[in-house]
Amino acid sequence: MANPLKQLAGQTVIYGLSTILARIINFLFVPVYTRLLTPESYGVVTEFMAYIAVLQVVLVLGLETGCFRFANKEGVDPKKVYSSAFVTVFGVSAAFLALMIAFAGPIADLLGYAGYESCIMYMGGVLALDAITAILFAKLRQENRALKFAIFKTIKIITETAANLVLFLWFPKHVASAGWLLHFIPETPDFSYVIFSIFISCVVCGLLFIPDFLKLSFRLDRKLMRQMLAYSLPLMIAALPGVINDFLDRILFRFFDTNADAWRSSLGLYQAAVKLAVIMNLFIQMFRYAAEPFFFRRAREKDSRELYASVQEYFTAFCGLVFLGVILYIDVIALILGPQFRSAVGIVPVMLLSYMILGMLFNVSMWYKLSGKTDMAIWITLSGLAVTAVVIILFMPQYSYWAAAFGHLASYIVMFVISSVLGARYYPIPYRWKRLAAIFVFMGAAYGLSLLLDRMLFADVVFGQSPAGLVIAKLSLHTVLIALYAAAVWRAVRRS
Repeated sequence: MANPLKQLAGQTVIYGLSTILARIINFLFVPVYTRLLTPESYGVVTEFMAYIAVLQVVLVLGLETGCFRFANKEGVDPKKVYSSAFVTVFGVSAAFLALMIAFAGPIADLLGYAGYESCIMYMGGVLALDAITAILFAKLRQENRALKFAIFKTIKIITETAANLVLFLWFPKHVASAGWLLHFIPETPDFSYVIFSIFISCVVCGLLFIPDFLKLSFRLDRKLMRQMLAYSLPLMIAALPGVINDFLDRILFRFFDTNADAWRSSLGLYQAAVKLAVIMNLFIQMFRYAAEPFFFRRAREKDSRELYASVQEYFTAFCGLVFLGVILYIDVIALILGPQFRSAVGIVPVMLLSYMILGMLFNVSMWYKLSGKTDMAIWITLSGLAVTAVVIILFMPQYSYWAAAFGHLASYIVMFVISSVLGARYYPIPYRWKRLAAIFVFMGAAYGLSLLLDRMLFADVVFGQSPAGLVIAKLSLHTVLIALYAAAVWRAVRRS
């Protein structure tokens, strides 16, 4: 069991190199965005990114996971699998992009962004290119070419970073010499700079895949494609409410926020605070890239289910470490945000815990992918979406972004419970629930002790104002609590 776990951990690190870089750079840009953009403009960026996240799921048709499933089937040629998937996604994406270009004006007017038709076209380009390259990235994962995957992702990230730096920091001072850019973006920095930078990075990523693109046969095996779609479309349909669930709060701010006239500002504040929980989401994304093909490859082995149970324990324990690492240093981490964005920092613990449950949900949800009962995923995710919608509709008019944060937490808990119960019935995995519960107890104890000791010993400590000795003492105490948690969970997880 040790070797497979080490292999999964190693691939998680490699896949995570690009993911870490993306999240870190995105994180490092938060001080830029929260100082050069108003909360309202940052809220617009958040809204656009929510639409992109939802539509990405539709355009890929669930074929990333479908490719893993069929490429590992006996008697099936992996080349036919990926060529058929690529041709299908390419056709759908090209048609979508054409529609976005043709109806850019009406869409911009409908959203209240008249004059920003170019952003609608950029969004269409981002979605089309991301969907097409998603199949090629899946092929790299299937072939265990994690390093190439990481390099391509890294180049894409660096391109987006460079574009942002040029547009926000260089272009406003050199408009006269770079006036041609005014055909694509306005002279004054706003949300369109962010969208255009993402579009440029997607173009560069597409160009990197030209050699891989040319190696495909471009043949559509209709019979194979029908089988793949029968497996993949339920996953897409299931993933769609799942992604909508993740981003529904951003979309509903427009309709239910307490301050209806300034909902974009509330959304900007909320998104800035959510960014502080990015480290948890970062690890989960790293893990998912490596874990999904790993689970499929191990499915036929005798002790696979015991292995999956161990993976859940190590994963949960590490997530607890991330939770405490962010929360116990939140006074320092919060300084990343511009002063006008710090009022929403209180929701960070809620979002960290939400993401932790989401990661555990990914593990327990593998049962329907491995057993082929992907249709069950639809009902699980719909239940979560219903919970999110109810919490937001009922409580956002009174509690604004707090309702959004607790809506996520309630939704993920409900989906986790439902998936665990159904998994125990249809694809039993011997999870050691007492051990998992112990991890949460240790995590809660460390967090609770930090709150108690801070109130007793450091109630008047304010970062940036209090003496350095007191600040160091507070952080040192928090570090000791994290170390105690790590020792406790390591002993619990390693216990036979």
